[in-house]
Parts: sequence; C-alpha cells; structure tokens
Amino acid sequence: MRIILQVASWAALAATILAPLLFLGNRFDLDQTKWLILAATAIWFVATPLWMGRKVGSAA
Repeated sequence: MRIILQVASWAALAATILAPLLFLGNRFDLDQTKWLILAATAIWFVATPLWMGRKVGSAA
C-alpha cells in the first residue's frame, strides 16, 4: 500500500510541475492547466500524509 501511495504522490507532484510547462508549450489551454493542477494538488494532499514520515514496516 505504501508503494502505491508513493507512486501516486510522486505522479501528482510531477503533474503539478508538468502542467504549466505544457501550457507554456501551447499544448494545454489555461482551463486544462488549472484543472490538472487542481486535481494533482488534491491527490498529492491526500496521498502524501498517508505514507510520509512513517517507518517502513510500521503498523498504522
């Protein structure tokens, strides 16, 4: 479960960074960029606290 949360967290962080770059490259319009950043931020805020700061193998 921890690995899935870490992958989701890192993917959301990457999407948060990638969306403005795609906007600057004229691949996305402003509305698409806003929605992608909003969704990625929400996913990051949900996924990251569930795995970060816990030792590997510790029970919840």
